[in-house]
Amino acid sequence: MGESEAEVAADAPLRVALLQMTSGEDPTANLATTEAMMREAAAGGARFVLTPEVTNLVTTDTDLQRVTIQTEAEDPTLARLRAVAAELGVWLSIGSLALAEPEGADTRAVNRQFLIAPDGTIAARYDKIHMFDVTLGGEEHYRESESFRPGARAVTADTPFARIGLTICYDMRFPALHRALAEGGAAILTSPAAFTVPTGRAHWETLLRARAIETGCFVLAAAQAGTHASAGARDRQTWGHSLAVAPWGEILADAGGEAPAVAYADLDLSAVDTARTRIPALANARPFARP
Repeated sequence: MGESEAEVAADAPLRVALLQMTSGEDPTANLATTEAMMREAAAGGARFVLTPEVTNLVTTDTDLQRVTIQTEAEDPTLARLRAVAAELGVWLSIGSLALAEPEGADTRAVNRQFLIAPDGTIAARYDKIHMFDVTLGGEEHYRESESFRPGARAVTADTPFARIGLTICYDMRFPALHRALAEGGAAILTSPAAFTVPTGRAHWETLLRARAIETGCFVLAAAQAGTHASAGARDRQTWGHSLAVAPWGEILADAGGEAPAVAYADLDLSAVDTARTRIPALANARPFARP
């Protein structure tokens, strides 16, 4: 399928596919799974395909991560997925890749999302801004900032169907970022994730629906799901339930809990203007003095 075949009338529904995955510690195996799911999604009519956070590697073993990941220029997952997107003629959000990007004395990795155009070029990059440094209780704690260098810049990108705002996982707890993206013209927000089970059960759906409602955007959240086994450290559990949410807050697709799946949604992009006309919260915002 070429790019001209992938693009249709501006008022036609946009079919998106959320790839729900259970990535592990072998990037080669993860890549094979991603490619197979991309092909399934394209065969199902998707013009925009989205993968979850850390598509290439999910591990709690920081030493393994350090010796496994590659730089952007050398990463085989990025190179191959760009080629597959071009072959299929689809837009692709690689939810994020763990990449080695040392910068001076800061040798931490980056958690980077890529928006890939149907010709395989990189249309946008976004480095996750908010680091998941939390203690959930017991042995479940995360210090993402120890392994990853945070980004510092919000990113939007134009496509033939809509302007897209890029976010990753923990970013969804920071409404100001999403509002800035919407005020910057975004009609679709990506929210790829590897969400924990306790926080997913409590907050996942609520947060995503809130971000959609308050911005009047579609929110597309492809997620990791299930048990991610580790050979040298503790296993990790992720919540799944990849969601597509409409600007009025309706759930258009839910991939379910623990199993890998491809979930489809057809987006009527006129719903963005409709929602923002009915509740013009972006236009009605006023400056105020902080307490």
